Amino acid sequence: MKSEEEWSEVFRNFLTEAQESDPAHELGHVERVVRNARQLTQVEGADWSVVFPAAWLHDCVFVAKDSPLRKEASRLSADQAVSFLRDRGYPLAEWDALHHAIAAHSFSANITPRTLEARVLQDADRIDALGAVGLSRCLMLGGHMGTALMSPVDPFCENREPDDARYTIDHFYRKLLKLENTMQTAAGRDLARERSDVLRSFLAQLRKEVI
Repeated sequence: MKSEEEWSEVFRNFLTEAQESDPAHELGHVERVVRNARQLTQVEGADWSVVFPAAWLHDCVFVAKDSPLRKEASRLSADQAVSFLRDRGYPLAEWDALHHAIAAHSFSANITPRTLEARVLQDADRIDALGAVGLSRCLMLGGHMGTALMSPVDPFCENREPDDARYTIDHFYRKLLKLENTMQTAAGRDLARERSDVLRSFLAQLRKEVI
Protein backbone atom coordinates (compact mmCIF):
# COMPACT_ATOMS: atom_id res chain seq x y z
CA MET A 1 0.00 0.00 0.00
CA LYS A 2 1.35 3.41 -0.97
CA SER A 3 2.21 5.91 1.73
CA GLU A 4 0.75 9.41 1.80
CA GLU A 5 4.02 10.76 0.41
CA GLU A 6 3.88 8.29 -2.48
CA TRP A 7 0.26 9.18 -3.27
CA SER A 8 1.18 12.85 -3.15
CA GLU A 9 3.78 12.21 -5.82
CA VAL A 10 1.21 10.32 -7.92
CA PHE A 11 -1.15 13.28 -7.68
CA ARG A 12 1.61 15.79 -8.37
CA ASN A 13 2.73 13.93 -11.49
CA PHE A 14 -0.84 13.57 -12.74
CA LEU A 15 -1.57 17.27 -12.35
CA THR A 16 1.75 18.30 -13.88
CA GLU A 17 1.34 16.08 -16.93
CA ALA A 18 -2.41 16.26 -17.54
CA GLN A 19 -3.83 19.45 -16.09
CA GLU A 20 -4.30 22.58 -18.13
CA SER A 21 -4.56 25.57 -15.82
CA ASP A 22 -4.39 29.33 -15.53
CA PRO A 23 -1.67 31.10 -13.50
CA ALA A 24 -3.84 31.22 -10.37
CA HIS A 25 -4.75 27.52 -10.39
CA GLU A 26 -1.42 25.84 -11.04
CA LEU A 27 0.27 23.18 -8.92
CA GLY A 28 1.34 25.72 -6.30
CA HIS A 29 -2.31 26.55 -5.59
CA VAL A 30 -3.17 22.87 -5.19
CA GLU A 31 -0.27 22.26 -2.81
CA ARG A 32 -1.31 25.24 -0.67
CA VAL A 33 -4.90 23.96 -0.55
CA VAL A 34 -3.60 20.58 0.62
CA ARG A 35 -1.59 22.34 3.33
CA ASN A 36 -4.58 24.45 4.38
CA ALA A 37 -6.81 21.38 4.39
CA ARG A 38 -4.40 19.47 6.61
CA GLN A 39 -4.36 22.33 9.11
CA LEU A 40 -8.15 22.60 9.17
CA THR A 41 -8.57 18.82 9.38
CA GLN A 42 -6.35 18.64 12.42
CA VAL A 43 -8.31 21.36 14.20
CA GLU A 44 -11.82 20.33 13.12
CA GLY A 45 -11.40 16.55 13.26
CA ALA A 46 -12.41 15.78 9.67
CA ASP A 47 -11.68 12.47 7.94
CA TRP A 48 -8.28 12.97 6.31
CA SER A 49 -8.72 9.86 4.14
CA VAL A 50 -11.41 11.83 2.27
CA VAL A 51 -9.96 15.34 2.54
CA PHE A 52 -6.45 14.35 1.39
CA PRO A 53 -7.30 13.10 -2.14
CA ALA A 54 -10.09 15.66 -2.49
CA ALA A 55 -7.68 18.53 -1.81
CA TRP A 56 -5.17 17.23 -4.32
CA LEU A 57 -7.75 16.68 -7.08
CA HIS A 58 -10.25 19.48 -6.44
CA ASP A 59 -9.22 21.31 -9.64
CA CYS A 60 -8.21 18.33 -11.77
CA VAL A 61 -10.47 19.41 -14.65
CA PHE A 62 -9.67 22.91 -15.89
CA VAL A 63 -12.46 25.20 -17.06
CA ALA A 64 -11.48 28.78 -17.88
CA LYS A 65 -12.89 31.54 -15.69
CA ASP A 66 -14.71 33.09 -18.64
CA SER A 67 -16.14 29.80 -19.93
CA PRO A 68 -19.93 29.25 -19.88
CA LEU A 69 -19.16 25.84 -18.33
CA ARG A 70 -17.40 27.41 -15.34
CA LYS A 71 -20.19 26.46 -12.92
CA GLU A 72 -19.70 22.82 -13.91
CA ALA A 73 -15.96 22.74 -13.22
CA SER A 74 -16.12 21.32 -9.70
CA ARG A 75 -18.58 18.58 -10.67
CA LEU A 76 -16.41 17.61 -13.63
CA SER A 77 -13.37 17.52 -11.33
CA ALA A 78 -15.28 15.34 -8.87
CA ASP A 79 -16.19 12.86 -11.63
CA GLN A 80 -12.61 12.77 -12.90
CA ALA A 81 -11.16 12.38 -9.39
CA VAL A 82 -13.32 9.36 -8.59
CA SER A 83 -12.44 7.72 -11.92
CA PHE A 84 -8.72 8.44 -11.49
CA LEU A 85 -8.55 7.12 -7.94
CA ARG A 86 -10.57 3.98 -8.64
CA ASP A 87 -8.43 3.15 -11.66
CA ARG A 88 -5.33 3.33 -9.47
CA GLY A 89 -6.76 1.36 -6.58
CA TYR A 90 -6.89 4.19 -4.08
CA PRO A 91 -8.02 2.78 -0.71
CA LEU A 92 -11.20 4.76 -0.01
CA ALA A 93 -14.60 3.55 1.16
CA GLU A 94 -16.43 6.89 1.05
CA TRP A 95 -16.55 7.67 -2.67
CA ASP A 96 -19.73 9.72 -2.36
CA ALA A 97 -18.10 11.81 0.37
CA LEU A 98 -15.09 12.47 -1.85
CA HIS A 99 -17.26 13.39 -4.84
CA HIS A 100 -19.41 15.74 -2.79
CA ALA A 101 -16.43 17.46 -1.16
CA ILE A 102 -14.91 18.30 -4.54
CA ALA A 103 -18.23 19.27 -6.17
CA ALA A 104 -19.13 21.59 -3.28
CA HIS A 105 -15.81 23.40 -2.95
CA SER A 106 -16.39 25.86 -5.79
CA PHE A 107 -17.71 29.39 -5.24
CA SER A 108 -19.38 29.48 -8.66
CA ALA A 109 -21.06 26.07 -8.25
CA ASN A 110 -23.03 27.37 -5.23
CA ILE A 111 -23.42 23.91 -3.66
CA THR A 112 -23.97 23.80 0.10
CA PRO A 113 -21.43 21.45 1.75
CA ARG A 114 -23.24 18.70 3.67
CA THR A 115 -20.28 17.07 5.40
CA LEU A 116 -17.41 18.23 7.58
CA GLU A 117 -14.96 17.09 4.91
CA ALA A 118 -16.70 19.22 2.28
CA ARG A 119 -16.72 22.20 4.63
CA VAL A 120 -13.01 21.79 5.31
CA LEU A 121 -12.13 21.58 1.60
CA GLN A 122 -14.29 24.57 0.72
CA ASP A 123 -12.61 26.65 3.43
CA ALA A 124 -9.12 25.44 2.47
CA ASP A 125 -9.63 26.49 -1.14
CA ARG A 126 -11.16 29.87 -0.29
CA ILE A 127 -8.43 30.72 2.19
CA ASP A 128 -5.96 30.58 -0.71
CA ALA A 129 -7.94 33.37 -2.37
CA LEU A 130 -7.21 35.67 0.59
CA GLY A 131 -4.15 37.28 2.14
CA ALA A 132 -0.94 38.07 0.28
CA VAL A 133 -1.26 34.93 -1.83
CA GLY A 134 -4.85 35.69 -2.79
CA LEU A 135 -3.95 39.28 -3.64
CA SER A 136 -1.11 38.08 -5.86
CA ARG A 137 -3.28 35.48 -7.56
CA CYS A 138 -6.02 38.02 -8.29
CA LEU A 139 -3.66 40.53 -9.89
CA MET A 140 -1.81 37.84 -11.81
CA LEU A 141 -5.00 36.34 -13.22
CA GLY A 142 -6.32 39.76 -14.16
CA GLY A 143 -3.16 40.40 -16.14
CA HIS A 144 -3.33 36.95 -17.72
CA MET A 145 -6.90 37.59 -18.88
CA GLY A 146 -6.13 41.10 -20.11
CA THR A 147 -8.46 42.77 -17.61
CA ALA A 148 -7.90 46.45 -16.80
CA LEU A 149 -6.62 47.08 -13.28
CA MET A 150 -9.46 49.38 -12.19
CA SER A 151 -12.29 51.52 -13.44
CA PRO A 152 -11.30 55.12 -14.19
CA VAL A 153 -14.65 56.17 -12.65
CA ASP A 154 -15.55 54.88 -9.16
CA PRO A 155 -12.62 52.43 -8.97
CA PHE A 156 -13.72 51.10 -5.55
CA CYS A 157 -17.31 50.27 -6.50
CA GLU A 158 -18.92 52.79 -4.18
CA ASN A 159 -21.80 53.66 -6.51
CA ARG A 160 -21.91 50.82 -9.00
CA GLU A 161 -22.03 47.04 -9.16
CA PRO A 162 -18.60 45.34 -9.43
CA ASP A 163 -17.74 44.16 -12.93
CA ASP A 164 -14.76 41.84 -12.58
CA ALA A 165 -14.99 40.80 -16.22
CA ARG A 166 -13.69 44.30 -17.03
CA TYR A 167 -11.73 45.40 -13.94
CA THR A 168 -9.41 43.35 -11.73
CA ILE A 169 -9.93 45.41 -8.57
CA ASP A 170 -13.68 44.82 -8.91
CA HIS A 171 -13.02 41.16 -8.10
CA PHE A 172 -12.25 42.15 -4.51
CA TYR A 173 -15.79 43.51 -4.21
CA ARG A 174 -17.47 40.90 -6.39
CA LYS A 175 -16.01 37.92 -4.52
CA LEU A 176 -12.88 38.11 -2.38
CA LEU A 177 -14.13 40.35 0.42
CA LYS A 178 -17.26 38.21 0.70
CA LEU A 179 -15.37 34.97 1.33
CA GLU A 180 -14.77 35.67 5.02
CA ASN A 181 -18.51 35.38 5.67
CA THR A 182 -18.82 32.09 3.77
CA MET A 183 -16.37 30.10 5.86
CA GLN A 184 -17.84 26.85 7.12
CA THR A 185 -15.51 26.04 10.04
CA ALA A 186 -14.34 27.95 13.09
CA ALA A 187 -10.69 27.46 12.14
CA GLY A 188 -11.43 28.64 8.61
CA ARG A 189 -13.14 31.77 9.90
CA ASP A 190 -10.11 32.65 12.01
CA LEU A 191 -7.73 32.32 9.07
CA ALA A 192 -10.08 34.13 6.70
CA ARG A 193 -10.47 37.09 9.05
CA GLU A 194 -6.71 37.53 9.29
CA ARG A 195 -6.17 37.22 5.57
CA SER A 196 -9.09 39.45 4.63
CA ASP A 197 -7.47 42.22 6.67
CA VAL A 198 -4.53 42.03 4.25
CA LEU A 199 -6.87 42.71 1.33
CA ARG A 200 -8.55 45.58 3.12
CA SER A 201 -5.18 47.13 3.94
CA PHE A 202 -4.11 46.87 0.30
CA LEU A 203 -7.27 48.57 -0.91
CA ALA A 204 -6.88 51.33 1.66
CA GLN A 205 -3.33 52.00 0.49
CA LEU A 206 -4.36 51.84 -3.17
CA ARG A 207 -7.08 54.39 -2.50
CA LYS A 208 -4.50 56.77 -1.00
CA GLU A 209 -2.35 56.45 -4.11
CA VAL A 210 -5.01 56.91 -6.79
CA ILE A 211 -7.62 59.24 -5.29
